[in-house]
Formats: sequence, structure tokens, C-alpha cells
Amino acid sequence: MRGIAAAGAYVPRFRLSTDELADAWGTSHASGIERKAVPAADEDALTMAVSAAERALSDADVDRDEVTLAAAATTTPPLEEGEFVPRLVRALDLPQSVATATETGHTAAGAAALSRALDADGPALVVAADCPEGEPADADHPLGAGAAAFVVSDDAAAAVGDVAWHTDETPGVRFRERGDGDVGGLDITTYQRDAVRGAVTEAVSSLSVDPEEADAAAVHQPDGRFPYRAAGDLPLSNEAVAAGTVVDRVGDAGAATVPLGLLAALDGADDGETTVAAAFGGGTAAALAVEGGLSVAGVADLDGGTDIDYASYLRERGYVVSGEVSGGGAHVSLPNWRRSLDQRYRLVAGQCPECGGVTFPPEGACQSCHARVEFEPFEASRTGTVRALTVIGQGGAPPEFAELQQRDGAYAVAIVALESKEGTVTLPAQITDADPENVAVGDEVAATVRRIYEQEGVPRYGVKFEPTE
Repeated sequence: MRGIAAAGAYVPRFRLSTDELADAWGTSHASGIERKAVPAADEDALTMAVSAAERALSDADVDRDEVTLAAAATTTPPLEEGEFVPRLVRALDLPQSVATATETGHTAAGAAALSRALDADGPALVVAADCPEGEPADADHPLGAGAAAFVVSDDAAAAVGDVAWHTDETPGVRFRERGDGDVGGLDITTYQRDAVRGAVTEAVSSLSVDPEEADAAAVHQPDGRFPYRAAGDLPLSNEAVAAGTVVDRVGDAGAATVPLGLLAALDGADDGETTVAAAFGGGTAAALAVEGGLSVAGVADLDGGTDIDYASYLRERGYVVSGEVSGGGAHVSLPNWRRSLDQRYRLVAGQCPECGGVTFPPEGACQSCHARVEFEPFEASRTGTVRALTVIGQGGAPPEFAELQQRDGAYAVAIVALESKEGTVTLPAQITDADPENVAVGDEVAATVRRIYEQEGVPRYGVKFEPTE
């Protein structure tokens, strides 16, 4: 039966505790949430989607060239107008012939994307990634971040037995006004609770499985208490709901919360166990029944992380950063940037057919014999060693990196050596996810796709490196 063959989870390393938040505001509007995940200054929905998808694809018995559909779900795409998935396809080196789908605008988008993949022919990749924002004094309190990825194929370890829907208009239940990045709502608690609970009840009750038989359930969870309330009219045990609840550890990750809860429940589940997922958004509730389980790469991220204080949180999220800098900085035209995407995402280098030397980027003359040749492309290793290092102190960043530095502080830039069977690729790169003072020459680092900077209103992405320990 068609279902989930492999999966991957990604949660940013920074965590803000509810106690820290309450100390800052004198109260907390994050009911039932102990910690929430905080995306770093160079992370967004796309970078988290790439990280989760890489983990899922690495565990899948499917070649990337075989993927026939790439579907993504998010309420926070990098651009309000402009497709999300083509960048994901390029960063993951999926075939350019792959069909694509983007589900956005509501928190049930992850379930909608997964449902589309179940109807596809051939292997499909689904990623739900989100990092919603809100008014810091109120709506922002429960909002977190994360990503969940699924490889869907036939004869899967975790078969999806049924999908059911329920749709009705629910005006005022979580929305964003056009052109506004902040999540809003009417704060009519009883109305909202009843609308969501009714929709979730109808969708789950329409499944062919008996909810009372479910061993785990990932239910719509904008806070830690809501999934139990949303399931209040269903014969789901509190133990089952708890097994699929992750919002208490990562916060409300929008369209990714229920998919992450589903992965938490499926990780290590036995073949005979049943997991129900029920997501709600924009008046639509979607329910899925999954039989069996699998090992989920990255699921340990749910309980990991590094605690930060509230002032650091405000900077990382850009709430107290203007982003305004003086000076022009380096300008790389979009056509030139686009031509270098294979190098920036996949570390594609070239081997000289004359002398066997390696050149990165693979253009111009061979760096070894200086001959003008047609290089033989190959992907360099994604792990390497720091050969040289410098730290760019506060105020020392070039203008195009100044906003990153305002939000994240000093950062390290390294010369990284990547050893491949074709030879050694050496390149300069930023180090991320590490205190720059704790990085040293000789450290092992691994490539990760992150946001580099923004020019002409368009975010640009590429490889940075993070310490492996």
C-alpha cells in the first residue's frame, strides 16, 4: 500500500523557554508550551525544508532522479509572490522534469501536500516547513519553527490507509492580512475552539479506522492544550494525543506542526500500530490514518537545542533590527548568481580531462595546468576540514552581510577543504550554528543550505558550513 517510505525532521537549534518569555513580558500567551524553536538569522522556511528533505532522501531507497512530484507546504514562503518549490528542487538536485506543487496560506497545508503525493504516480517528496511571526507582545508568544519531510512511495513502511476532509467557513480563526507578515486572530476563544473541534471531529470520524483504536494522534496544536480540546469529541485517549504532540517542545510551527507530530508518533512505532493525524487551517480539516512506523532521521532535534535569552531571540528573528546599512557592498547580478547555483547548492566542481586537477568553481582555466578545457563535473564531499579561519567582528561585515550580523553577531569565515576521490576542493565559506570563538583550524564541518543575503528584494541562498560536533 502507498505511504511513507522514509522521513526526516529538522528543528532549529535555538530554543526560547516560556519562562524567559514570561519574565520579559510579565505573562505568557503560550499555553502548554515549555520551549519553542527559534530560526537563526540565516534560516527560513526554504532552508529548513532543504535540511529535512536531505535527511528523508538519504534514508530512502529511492534515487533522486526517480522522484516524480515535489510538494511543499508553508505559510511563510520567502517571497509572498513567487514559487517556493523550484528553489527546493534545485537545492536538492531533483530532476527538472519533476511535477511541483505548493500548498500555502493555511496550517493544514502539510496534510494537503501529503494527500497530493499519495495520489501521484511514482515516488514523491513532501516537505512542510514554517516559521510564522506575530506581534511580540501577544501573537508571537507560541510561534516556533520546524520542518518535516516525507518520501512517499508504494510498498512503504508506514502505509496511509485513508484520507478524509471537512470544510466549512471559519472567518477570523488564524489569518494574515495581505501584505502583512504577522499572524492574527480575533481572539474569540470559544468560537475558535468550537469551530476547530467540530471540523477535526468530522474529518477524523470520516476515516475508515476507528479513532478509539488509534495508538497515537497528531492533532491541530497551536498550543499545548489545544490538541486535547480539539479531540474532545473523539474517542482518542490522552496518551494517544500526547504521543503526537510536539508543540510543547518546538512551539507552533504553522503548517509543519502536525507533520512533525506525525513523525514523532511514527518514529519507532510497531507494524500493527495506527496513527491518526488531523490538521486544521483556513476552515479545512484534513485527517489521515497511518499503519505501522519507521525510523525518522533528525527526530532527536525535537528535544535538543541551545537555550537563548529573550534579547537574543528578538535579534535572531529581526524584531529589533532595522537592516539599514550604509555603503553599496558587492553586487552580484541575478543572472550571474543563477549561473552559479549548482556550485552554491550542490558544491559542483570540475575535474580537468588533461591533468586530472580540480577546479572550483568549474569555469575558466584549470587551476592546476591552466589549460582551457571542458571540465568533467562532480559533486564535492559535503563534509570537510577548516584550513584557515577569521572572525568578522561586530560592525566589520560587508554591507550585504550587515543585517545578518546585526541579528546574529560576529561570525566566522573559513577556508574549507573538501576531500573527494577526484581531488581536494578548497573554498571560502561562512560558518553557521556555532560560536565563532569555538571554531578552530582542523575542525570537521558539514555543508548546509542557508540564506546568504538579500539583494534587489530577492533572498539568495547557498552553502554554509556547520561544525559536526
